[in-house]
Amino acid sequence: MHAWLNGFGLLAGAYLLGAIPSGLLIARLRGVDIRAVGSKNIGATNVFRCVGQGWGVLTFLCDALKGLVPAWLFPLLVSNVPLPGPSWDNPAEAAALWGLLFGGAAILGHNFPVYLGFKGGKGVATSAGMLLGVAPMAMGIGLLVWLALFLTTRYVSIASIGAAVLVPAAGWWLYAGGGWIVPAALTVLGLLVVVRHRANLQRLRMGTEHRFQMGKEKGQRSAVSGQKSEQ
Repeated sequence: MHAWLNGFGLLAGAYLLGAIPSGLLIARLRGVDIRAVGSKNIGATNVFRCVGQGWGVLTFLCDALKGLVPAWLFPLLVSNVPLPGPSWDNPAEAAALWGLLFGGAAILGHNFPVYLGFKGGKGVATSAGMLLGVAPMAMGIGLLVWLALFLTTRYVSIASIGAAVLVPAAGWWLYAGGGWIVPAALTVLGLLVVVRHRANLQRLRMGTEHRFQMGKEKGQRSAVSGQKSEQ
């Protein structure tokens, strides 16, 4: 009984950590309601566009930490705590499984935060943090794919969707020899990221998706500054 309570308690803690709206809080420090400007999304990309480059990078790092801490640190902290499921006789296997579960709970918290009526971000940064904790090689491949697509197209959405497709493929290639759990979890994670970008896919088909251009980003931030001055 205590083991199940420990497991559920840590999963709830990971969810609540993931649900902290980093982008919303950081934007508010600058006097901006990020839900009322740009794409109205609380993620790092909208903060980058509407608040500033440094604040967008800070948001990305905070969101990534929300995935990394539960996926990497929680299993280390609970290695001597009785938990349901796999035996700690195989610490690497158990840590990977619990890292996936804790990291997955954090991603659900980011995407569906209880603090904001379950309306959150798209989970790209938080997923990257979780991957760094449990599947760093797959995360490295995903990062390279993201950079290549972004620099080629200047669409953040295309880069994110492309990485979400390639990371599971890399997971099956790199980790299938150790069992199906990690590759399967990466596949589910990739599908979740793609589903969260369904509005972007529709805008891409219609030719109305926002393309990242530095000059225009500065103009958009100037418009936000004008809104703040009018408040």
